[in-house]
Amino acid sequence: MISLGCLGAAVSQSAPQRIEPPFWWAGMTHSELQLMVFEKDIANLRVRINHPGVVVKEVVSVENPDYVFIYLDLSNAVPGSFRIDFTDGRRVRYSSPYELREREDNSGNRQGFDASDAIYLLMPDRFANGNSANDNVPGMLEKANLNDPDGRHGGDIQGIINNLEYIADLGFTALWVNPLLENNQPRYSYHGYAITDFYRVDPRFGTNEDYVRLVREAESHGLKVIKDMIFNHCGHKHWWMENLPASDWINQWPEFTRTSYRMTTLVDPHFAQADYDVMLKGWFDTNMPDLNQNNRLLATYLIQNSVWWIEFSGIHGIRMDTQPFAERNFMADWARHIATEYPGFRIVGEAWMGIPAMVSYYQAGKKNDDGYDSHIPSLFDFPLYDAVRDAFNEEPGWNQGVMRLYNMIAQDYLYPDPYNLVVFPDNHDITRIFTSLGEDVDKLRMALTFIFTTRGIPMMYYGTELLMTGYEHHGHGLKRKRFPGGWPGDDVNAFQRQGRSWEQNILTDHISKLLNYRQMQPVLHYGRLKHFVPHDNIYVYFRYDDETTIMVVINSNDEEKIVEPARFAEMTSGFHVARDILTGIGFEVHRNWVVPAKTALVMELKRSFMPIYLE
Repeated sequence: MISLGCLGAAVSQSAPQRIEPPFWWAGMTHSELQLMVFEKDIANLRVRINHPGVVVKEVVSVENPDYVFIYLDLSNAVPGSFRIDFTDGRRVRYSSPYELREREDNSGNRQGFDASDAIYLLMPDRFANGNSANDNVPGMLEKANLNDPDGRHGGDIQGIINNLEYIADLGFTALWVNPLLENNQPRYSYHGYAITDFYRVDPRFGTNEDYVRLVREAESHGLKVIKDMIFNHCGHKHWWMENLPASDWINQWPEFTRTSYRMTTLVDPHFAQADYDVMLKGWFDTNMPDLNQNNRLLATYLIQNSVWWIEFSGIHGIRMDTQPFAERNFMADWARHIATEYPGFRIVGEAWMGIPAMVSYYQAGKKNDDGYDSHIPSLFDFPLYDAVRDAFNEEPGWNQGVMRLYNMIAQDYLYPDPYNLVVFPDNHDITRIFTSLGEDVDKLRMALTFIFTTRGIPMMYYGTELLMTGYEHHGHGLKRKRFPGGWPGDDVNAFQRQGRSWEQNILTDHISKLLNYRQMQPVLHYGRLKHFVPHDNIYVYFRYDDETTIMVVINSNDEEKIVEPARFAEMTSGFHVARDILTGIGFEVHRNWVVPAKTALVMELKRSFMPIYLE
């Protein structure tokens, strides 16, 4: 034990500039903890810790003496506060308080999102400004500028909290928020993908405690929170960039080298090493240095950062940005670590590739020839996104029109679990779906109906319900417009029904009715799917289980069509009435139906006649 006198002397010493993670928890499944310490010549000092059960297992120095990495064994550690002293053998040069917190009850058993959920994606800077006092913060390089499409507009965590009821009323049960961590960059800091501090919420969005409050408030509205994370790169103004721990902390080149974005090379058995290296180690952008996850110290740092945010904030899921761009074995280790610590937690990876065989390589459980398993259970279904974008615009053909939807779903045999794919019509990085569909509201309704009723986990980008437009090639800022009503002085408030146009309300009603129905129907979560080859640009499929059968009919033509239910007898046999859940209209199963142009019907099949309006 150290004496009280020694403890008093230690207290008077200054602390190192940084110790990360800033605190931890006792009783974690993984009992080893890495502390990264940053201070001038800290590696020349000795480490001293005295706390029950805390054992200094290893102290690692690197080529930069301003860093030291301390590995602690916490197998028998008890919660409490203690000091970490750094001595020169005679006196304490630096001393820092540190805390091992007690975990919340049942913390390791938290449940993530799944196919019973529907996800609402929003960009916090563009959603709502709930606290204008934090629009500009001293020390932050970029100031708010509402007139710059690529500038900061002032949306924040409080703005999200203020409008959680709106999101829940639409029928969504999960919320994916684009990155909220500090992006102290001179430009383009609003989007959050150039992190400059992995342990700090950007003060222009709020505080770490505000983020915890967001998670708690979301839960009270029946919403799970999915945190956006990035391991491939950081911002070029990250605090460590001026004084890297080691030369291999980032992937460096003789001159700036951008990634090729050719992800094919990562799964190609015939790849050229030069192509592979440029793809994997090239920088995502000039202001986004490429992190080298082969550095074991950095790898541990990133893994612990995820655990810290899960344990600290109580989030329900992680969306991993640019999953294939980070070193694949590291990503598998990370996902396995999270799954061991939190078995019910959920991760969804972004593998932005339009070919199902390539995307499936990155889903957990895939039997790849090289033996690779990502251990990441969910992926974004980019191939199906491509099909949705084109299916409702094309003239029917052998492989065109709604045949694209059928052909893409037919390749589900490539995925270990297609029901854990996240399906979506667009997102924050691509042309808005309403623009892709020629600003045709009927086409948008069909596309959303498909997304909400096919297999997988549906997701929608904020503003789709308001018919927002924006081309990718016109600049990202223009497809990330502010949500009207989210800023003081806005002419209209689209969070309220009276602030929306007639067309906007028609669409929000459609979304709300369909998603709230979906919440109550397990058959639309994990029910089996059977679809029929489209005839005459009409796509018919069924979601069914032992209790319920749902029939979806999509007529993507410009004129009404007759549908003959007899063709689907293997699914409709024994049923008498099909009730459209959107209109309440019933159809007699044994008679032909007239389906209006550009219409999607979602019908619950009934075995007996009911007192409903028949058409």
